[in-house]
Amino acid sequence: MFIGILYAAVAGAFWGLVFVGPLLLPDYPAAWLAVGRYIAFGLIALPLALFDQGELRRLQRADWIEALKLSAIGNFIYYVCLAAAIQRAGGPLPTMIIGTLPVVIALTANRRNAQRDGRLPWRRLVVPLLLIALGVACVNQAEIGALRASATTDIARYATGAALAIVAVICWTWYPLRNADWLRANPSRSPRAWATAQGLVTLPLAAAGAVVLVLAGPWLTPDYALPLGPRPLAFVALMVAIGLFASWLGTLCWNQASQRLPTAIAGQLIVFETVAALAYAFMLRGEPPAPLTLIGIALLIVGVVFAARIRPEPAQA
Repeated sequence: MFIGILYAAVAGAFWGLVFVGPLLLPDYPAAWLAVGRYIAFGLIALPLALFDQGELRRLQRADWIEALKLSAIGNFIYYVCLAAAIQRAGGPLPTMIIGTLPVVIALTANRRNAQRDGRLPWRRLVVPLLLIALGVACVNQAEIGALRASATTDIARYATGAALAIVAVICWTWYPLRNADWLRANPSRSPRAWATAQGLVTLPLAAAGAVVLVLAGPWLTPDYALPLGPRPLAFVALMVAIGLFASWLGTLCWNQASQRLPTAIAGQLIVFETVAALAYAFMLRGEPPAPLTLIGIALLIVGVVFAARIRPEPAQA
């Protein structure tokens, strides 16, 4: 349990980096940020595949199809929506909408995977889930207050960003549940090889996306300088860093956690991503978080700690 939680915390720290890219490159379309990130992820996975040749050869056609589904929805579509949401609504609002993932995944997994993982008793889940939800609400309230005080607030733009963040939540509710299904059904398989496999299938997907963006660029992004944009060195460096740390290492650590923890608990530990993303956002702002934000973060952490101490009970047939 402790090792699984530690892996989930490290994965959250790495995944928090994905919230930084759209803030550092606001003049890049979200689709290009996703394409750049996952081309980098795929290229990084190619040499890493040499270390897992035996494990990768064991994967059947159905396994590769599953890896493609996971990459398309949990990686590509998720990040396009998230990057677009951050560029439209700023960092904190999408971060806090994504911060509801622990609650959404825990509730979904406790109903969906009870026979396999055991059922976390609802009466004991109420307090930690309320703490997590209250923490998200506190941070969200602080950020919404700051948005209302801004004279340049575009309500329609923020609403679009919020809607895209909700789509991202749906994608990433589906991803960890399906990913855990495969890992728990294949306990003898290497989580590292499975992370590499997802990177390998992401490469042709991202390359195809790049071709579409180049061909449709004059209509979709007429002001974008194809293919590397106005700051090519910064774009390439950031995509490589996110591809390595957030995509491959983050997926590897999450796979390790998924094999050790019940899905309902693992889902709540995505809160580490929210905490990391908020920390990075305030570092970029160069200002400390408001007291209400600090209270919210503390509530999130306390809720996760309480939830992690709950042991699953065998589900009735």
